[in-house]
Amino acid sequence: MISLAGRDIMHSWGKFVFTGMGLGLLIGVTLSMAGIYRGMVDDARVLLENSGADLWVVQKDTLGPYAESSSIYDDSWRGIRSISGVADAADITYLTMQVRRKGVDVRAMVTGITAGGPGTPGWPPYLIGGRQITRGHYEAVADIATKFKLGERIKIRRNHYTIVGLTRRMVSSSGDPMVFIPLKDAQEAQFLKDNDAIREQRRRTEENSAFNRPGVPGLLDAIIASQSINTYVNAVLVRVATGHNPDEVAESIRRWKHLTVYTRSQMEEILVGKLIATSAKQIAMFLIILSIVSSAIVAFIIYTLTMGKIREIAVLKLIGTKNRTIVGLIMQQSIALGLIGFVVGKITATLLMAPIFPKHVLLEPLDSIFGFIAVVMICILSSIISIRAALKVNPAEAIGG
Repeated sequence: MISLAGRDIMHSWGKFVFTGMGLGLLIGVTLSMAGIYRGMVDDARVLLENSGADLWVVQKDTLGPYAESSSIYDDSWRGIRSISGVADAADITYLTMQVRRKGVDVRAMVTGITAGGPGTPGWPPYLIGGRQITRGHYEAVADIATKFKLGERIKIRRNHYTIVGLTRRMVSSSGDPMVFIPLKDAQEAQFLKDNDAIREQRRRTEENSAFNRPGVPGLLDAIIASQSINTYVNAVLVRVATGHNPDEVAESIRRWKHLTVYTRSQMEEILVGKLIATSAKQIAMFLIILSIVSSAIVAFIIYTLTMGKIREIAVLKLIGTKNRTIVGLIMQQSIALGLIGFVVGKITATLLMAPIFPKHVLLEPLDSIFGFIAVVMICILSSIISIRAALKVNPAEAIGG
């Protein structure tokens, strides 16, 4: 049997194809939004995996170091390493900031890593060029997403650093590329006050009569000096020894050090369930809006095409064509429109939107399958209005027209 839907589509193929392409752009945006959420989750998991840690020791009663600010003494790692079940412990600092390069600011997460070598918690696990940091100051390893080059000099706060190594997929939970520098430099960048702030602090302290007591020489200078010393880090990364339960080791650290400790599963829950939860709700809202808009477009186009052939439908009814044939005609056109839109949308999302979008877009095959099913369902539901209108056509219109 000759396909009535196919013949009708070929009769007005230009309008049909261009409408499908317009719908495809909407579907492409929808798939990209889903990919953005997947990318955010993947960034969070990559951050935890690349840290090389099993436990995160942070300031008590905080969600640090990624979701909240956290400050603990930088010598805490010594006591933590002595606890049974701890294979290694290392200080770490994180500071999201603008890194200046040739007069241009690049947003990055500056990470301070403790002295050691590859395998030390917090260090980039691999490089794609150059070498790891070997000096105690003014060297940096950067993710290639920063566009930094080997040997290039960048500025962080008041100091300049030379890029000695490049890595890949070392990003923060928000997708910012990471720049690794020695811990002491990072502490200075994060905690040390600038000269103006120190002078202001000295002035305020001098005005406080409590520090101007006679017979206590050098008290003011000692206070100023002590407040300028960097003695804090954001967290201690802990690697658990083989054969030990991370939960049990975490409980020992909490009991003896009075600090908050998170396991990898708990930290993932913080990043995914709390840190990007608002973004996930926003993306879900956009997906709902785009689905409604896509449904409205399909419904309008199919209804317009149906109303444009009322006389033909009346002729079909007059010659005894069954209702299910007419329903199939409309529904096949609607699904064909959706298929064109999905193909265009998938190509747009994969080849255009994902590569140029400033955040990581992860397009998973399962999402594409669900997206295809959703498009087909939307097209079927959107054709209901047109089907009802077609079934109400009076066969007499074929004669009276």
